[in-house]
Amino acid sequence: MSVPELDADEIKQLLADHPAWELARAGKAITRTFQFKDFSEAWGFMNRVALLAEAQDHHPEWFNVYAKVEITLTTHDAGASGGLSQRDAKLARAIDGIE
Repeated sequence: MSVPELDADEIKQLLADHPAWELARAGKAITRTFQFKDFSEAWGFMNRVALLAEAQDHHPEWFNVYAKVEITLTTHDAGASGGLSQRDAKLARAIDGIE
């Protein structure tokens, strides 16, 4: 089942609403880096994000090294070859709410 991709105006609004996120992968994803004081704090954040992602059935791509967490959001079944969708906007909003 294909998910509708955000159009250019919707992507512009997404970035305006969430200025800490940056466009990535030629406009097919958004990414954000979070810096914490230590590994325990970063891991706790990742646990909270994991619970949100599971509840939304939309899972981030992420990378963690010690106190840094990099998150990329994209919808693999949006459009013909993946892209940004309302699922990404919803999860970005939820993640921004827990930091």
